[in-house]
This record gives sequence, C-alpha cells and structure tokens, in this order.
Amino acid sequence: MSVGKSSVDQARAQGGIATVKEFGRQVQAIRKQRWGDPTGYVLIGPAVILYLIFNAYPVFRGLEMAFMDMQYLKPASANFFVSFNGIDNYVVMAQDPEFLHALKISVEFSLMYLPAAIILALLVAVVIGAMGQNSIALVSRVVMYVPVVIPISVTMLMFKSLYDPRLGYLDYALTRLPFLGPGPDWLGDAKWALLALAIATIWTRFGYFGLLFLIGVYQINSELYEAAAMDGANNFRKFWHITIPALRPIFVLILVLTGGILSATQEPLILTNGGPGDSTTTLGLYIWKTAFQIGNLRVGYAASMALFLGVVQIAFAFVVFRILGLKSDV
Repeated sequence: MSVGKSSVDQARAQGGIATVKEFGRQVQAIRKQRWGDPTGYVLIGPAVILYLIFNAYPVFRGLEMAFMDMQYLKPASANFFVSFNGIDNYVVMAQDPEFLHALKISVEFSLMYLPAAIILALLVAVVIGAMGQNSIALVSRVVMYVPVVIPISVTMLMFKSLYDPRLGYLDYALTRLPFLGPGPDWLGDAKWALLALAIATIWTRFGYFGLLFLIGVYQINSELYEAAAMDGANNFRKFWHITIPALRPIFVLILVLTGGILSATQEPLILTNGGPGDSTTTLGLYIWKTAFQIGNLRVGYAASMALFLGVVQIAFAFVVFRILGLKSDV
C-alpha cells in the first residue's frame, strides 16, 4: 500500500516538474515574441549607433545651441552652462534688419520659384502621360529627370556662364532676336538677380516634381476619361475635373517637400553669393554666413534662426494639409 502511494507521489512530483518546465518554455516564448530574436538586435545595432551619432545627436545639439550664445572663435562658449542665454537670440532676431531682409528675399524667391516649378512640372507630366507607354515617352522621362541628377554646383556654374553679359549664350541669343536689344546684366543687376536665381532653381528641380506628377497621372483610371468624353467633356474639363483632383496627394507631397525652399542655400551661394548687395541673400544663405563667415561665427544665433525656419516649415505643412482637406493625415 505504501509502495503504491509512493509511486503516486513520484508521478505527481514528475508532473509538477513537467508543468514548471512547460511554463518556463511558455514564458521564454512570450519574451521572444515581445523582444524578437536577439540576433536581429546585433544586426541592426551598428545602423542604430550610426543614426544616433549622425542624426539624433546633431538634432539634439542643434536644439541646445539654439538657446546659447555660442561662437566658434570662443571655445568656452561651447559649454551650455556657460553660454546659455534663454530667448535672447530670438529677441535679437526680431530686431535684426539683415535677418528680416533675408526672410523677405526668401519669401519673394519662393513666390517666384514654387508656382512656376509646379505648373511647368504638371504640364510636362500631363503631356508625357498622354503619350502612353512608348519609346518617345521613355526618352521624355529621362530628359525631364536629367537636371535632377546633375549636381547643383555644376548646374549653378553652368547658369553663371549662360548669364554672363559678355560671353553668355543667353544675352547673345536675345541680341539676335528682332526688336530686342542687349539682355540685362542678370547677375549684376539687383532687379534681375533674384529672377535669374529662381530660373536656375526651377531648371534643377522641376524634373523631380514632374516625375511625382507623372506617377500620379499613370495611376488615374483611364475609364474616368472615357466616361467624361461620352458626356461631352473637352480636354480642359477632363484636366480640371479629373486630373487635378486625382493629383491632390501629389500636390500635398510636393508642397510639403518644398516647404524648405525658404532655406535655399546652395543655389544662391554658388550662383550669386547673395549679391549684388544682399538682393539674393536668402534666409538659408544668411544662416550659413552667420555660422561660418561673419564675425565670430555665431553658430548659436545661426541655430536659433534654423530652429525658427523649422517651425515655419512645420506650420506651412500644417496649413497645406488643412487647405487641401487632408486633416486626418496631420
């Protein structure tokens, strides 16, 4: 009798051990599901470290510098606790005539560049889309996108040669046309320099916008155009009532991506260096000069202006979403 009872106790004990082991395996499985395979962390670890060093840290340091009177030629000012000045940079910014002038130039430049680039890109995309899928459309897409892949420095130097009043092809072509005299001094005249900068920038970027529009055009169902034609709609009505509404997400994408055009830096730096005078000094170029060229290299003040510019871009994106009725995506 005792032998039988002992066997039962042993079985119960073994069953308990098996239950504990099973419970442990379930816990490990749950942990593995929650945290994933540790090998994955090892594989993505280097990329995460690089991101933290080259992306996350510069953002954090930039936000920190935006509230400091940090000057590159004064090493002690790099210490946050030494040069922290609260909102003093923003008070100076509101009273800085050069900052206000650069902001004005940036707005004027954006009003010249953005509508023209979008309209040109849209028209080119619609024309290429109407060609269908053939070799001519393929070549047209490549030609449209070529300016985008050319480095900005090369493009601006090319336009600097075109704008040359003595040796440039543009003024030479204008003099050969009837009823036109010599062309203006594109880069030497403050009345024309900003327009010349906008034209060069349009040429470099409209191909990218055109490609985005072309993707949207290809996604439009051709049956919509066929139904509209059966109802007697002409090409303009098809474009206005079908193509434009269907491309609304593309408009949003382009406008949000170009919210940073106020910070255009490379184009004016290479083409005009902000001249003549300050007629083409955009806000981005003024920030660059403040940080790397003017006085004691006031990188703290430059970071404050960059932060202000970032807030403006966020506000612009918010307005774009609201105006175009994409409230749920904000």
